[in-house]
Amino acid sequence: MSKVAVFGSFVVDLMARSPHLPIAGETVKGSIFKMGAGGKGFNQCVAAHRAGADVVMITKLGRDSFADVALDTMKGLGMPREHIFFSDDVETGTALILVDENTSQNEIIIVPGACNTILAEEVASIEEVIKESEYVLLQLEVNQDANEMVVDTAVKYGCKVIFNSAPYVPFTDEFLSKVHMVTPNEVEAEEITGVHVDSLKSAKKAAKYFREKGVKEVIITLGSRGVFVSSGGREEIVPSFKVDAVDTTGAGDAFNGGLLAALSKGADIWEAARFASGLAAISVQRMGTTPSMPTLEEIELFLNKNK
Repeated sequence: MSKVAVFGSFVVDLMARSPHLPIAGETVKGSIFKMGAGGKGFNQCVAAHRAGADVVMITKLGRDSFADVALDTMKGLGMPREHIFFSDDVETGTALILVDENTSQNEIIIVPGACNTILAEEVASIEEVIKESEYVLLQLEVNQDANEMVVDTAVKYGCKVIFNSAPYVPFTDEFLSKVHMVTPNEVEAEEITGVHVDSLKSAKKAAKYFREKGVKEVIITLGSRGVFVSSGGREEIVPSFKVDAVDTTGAGDAFNGGLLAALSKGADIWEAARFASGLAAISVQRMGTTPSMPTLEEIELFLNKNK
């Protein structure tokens, strides 16, 4: 099993469930409120860690009580904490999450806070971590100049970059050219490539765009329709698992964390996509983001039952 790293965001999730999502100006009486650890980077790292990966989380927190949510969660899960940075000036990030308890659809506002202020000297301090990692997983919830420095370091040492292009914000072709694998959902894929991804044919067209920019492997998550995978000249949709979703908030993060874990243990991209889909299928049957991530034993049991 190889070492891997997640460079990305931590935010505290403030989640409320209600009978429907409010329209502009409307107040809706909710049924449940929960506060917990979140952020795309953190969710993905927890998913990978619980799925058995030897993974390091790299993020930045404020000097406030919300930072304790991250540190206490990592301590409880036995995750290494030595590569967490702190800001004396900016608060820990937060996410306001509204979930429709009838449809499981959600609306989210993210305030990245401290993890949007990662400095060049902080990236420089993790050079050895990246050097020792086979893969590093990135998203777009931190300041992009920090992501670019991480990618440059990864390229320098032959570490493969997995780029989860969420939440979508513009980035350069130069940045994309240094990425080994991209993992957008169908909406993000359309925002990046201009291709409306609604079929195998259109997914192949979007994948061609990425390959022409220098990306080696392409995964596009398609929700209930499955996962499109393009690698080594083979392009197929891996079917999704049919489950009754309770909360889809962390589904993409669950998938990316599972993908990283499987790849770190030597799985090929097809095996990794199936493993990651199974992990995500379990997570959406539970409430929350970080708390919904299953253990390796739970994932293996689920996959064996759903061959």
